[in-house]
Amino acid sequence: MLDLSKQYSYADYLTWKFEERVELFRGFIAQMSAPNRRHQQIAFRVNFTLARYFEGHPCECYFAPFDVRLPKPEHLRKNDKDIYTVVQPDLCVICDPTKLDDKGCIGAPDLVVEILSPGNSKKEMNIKFDLYQESGVKEYWIIDPAAQYAFVYTLDEQTLTFSNKRPLDIDGTLQSNLFPGLEFEMKAIFE
Repeated sequence: MLDLSKQYSYADYLTWKFEERVELFRGFIAQMSAPNRRHQQIAFRVNFTLARYFEGHPCECYFAPFDVRLPKPEHLRKNDKDIYTVVQPDLCVICDPTKLDDKGCIGAPDLVVEILSPGNSKKEMNIKFDLYQESGVKEYWIIDPAAQYAFVYTLDEQTLTFSNKRPLDIDGTLQSNLFPGLEFEMKAIFE
């Protein structure tokens, strides 16, 4: 029985045997609910687009469950007991092979995609937004199946802040600012 008010490290996380998935946000346990069917459909369609785009490309795509460790500060990245944030993005793209190991990714992915579900909207929009911004994720997509819109956030690497344009609705085209030519019609993922 773990104390949910206590702070834990990635070293602790590696010893747990839970049936459900969990993440660590700055050392605190966040339980994850199972994604619903709609969430899975959209994740599959976006992943299919990403897989086609990155075929033969040095960047690699991964989908949950896949541990992404976000150490702060970066020099502590090799010591499991000094890592307090472990997330499992729905989809992510990593272009730096030195960030990949047998446990997953250590350091910020280049692109993170989160698909909202009724139980995780606040988490993705607030806590994870801040974590991804602080850790240096270059591009962050939030896709909302219920409202049928998406946000594309691009990191200003000098200020480490995300900026975005207006939300993209079902009639829009999602275009990556980071990867030229990576785009798809929003209708295609919300079918």
